[in-house]
Amino acid sequence: MESDRNVASQEEITILVVEDSLTQAVRLQSLLEENGYRTLLAENGRAALERVSAEPPTLIISDIVMPEMDGYELCRRIKSNERTAHIPVMLVTQLNEPEDILKGLDCGADNFITKPYDAPFLLSRIQYILINRKLRKNTRTDMGLEVFFANRRQFINSDRIQILDLLFSTYESALQKARELERMNRELQEALDTIKTLEGILPICSSCKKIRDGEGVWQSLERYIGDRSKAKFSHGICPECARKVYPDIFDK
Repeated sequence: MESDRNVASQEEITILVVEDSLTQAVRLQSLLEENGYRTLLAENGRAALERVSAEPPTLIISDIVMPEMDGYELCRRIKSNERTAHIPVMLVTQLNEPEDILKGLDCGADNFITKPYDAPFLLSRIQYILINRKLRKNTRTDMGLEVFFANRRQFINSDRIQILDLLFSTYESALQKARELERMNRELQEALDTIKTLEGILPICSSCKKIRDGEGVWQSLERYIGDRSKAKFSHGICPECARKVYPDIFDK
C-alpha cells in the first residue's frame, strides 16, 4: 500500500469537496489534509463548477443532495465538458435504491461511497481512483447499453471501465455495510447476554416475602432482584405501614 501511495504522491493532489453542510465539509477537509491532500471546498454544484473552471482539481468528492445544483447534475456537467471530463468524480450517497447506480452511470460518475463512511475506507477508495487514473491514461472503451429497469427502458451511455468501477465501488460499499451490520449485531448480542431478566414462577414466602433461588436459598426481595437486574432500591415507608409502625403520629 505504501508503494501505491508513492505512485499517487509524485504530484500534488488537489481534491475538491462539494458539500452543503459546513460541518461535514470541514471534517472531510481535515481528514484529507492530514493525509497530505490539498483540499478545496464548495457548498453546492454551482459553486463547484466555478471552482473547477478557475482551478481544475485532481479529484472531486461530491454529496448528491444539495441546493441549487445536486451532485448528479454537477457530475453530468463536469463529464460533458472536454476540459474537465478527465477529472474523476466520486459521489457520496446513501445508495438506498438500485436507481442510484443507474443515475451515477448516466451522469458519468467514476465512483460511489456510501455514508456514513469510515476514514480508512474513504482513503483507500481515493487511492484506488488516483492509481487507476494513471494506469488508464489514454485508454478509452466507449459503449452504450440498453437495460430494462424499474418498469422502463433505459440507455446507459458509459464506458466499460466506468461501469466496472461503479460495480466495484457498489460491491465494496455493500460489504462495508454488511460488516458494520455484523459488528452491530455482535455488540447487541453481547449487550443482551449481559442483561439479566426475571421470568417464570418465583417461590416467595407469604409471611416474610423472601424469595427462594434456584439453589434453594431464601433471600430478601431486595437482594434477589438486585443480584439479577440493574435495579437499585431506595427505602421509604408506605402510608399503611406508617400508621401501623407509628400510630401515635399518623392517627392524629
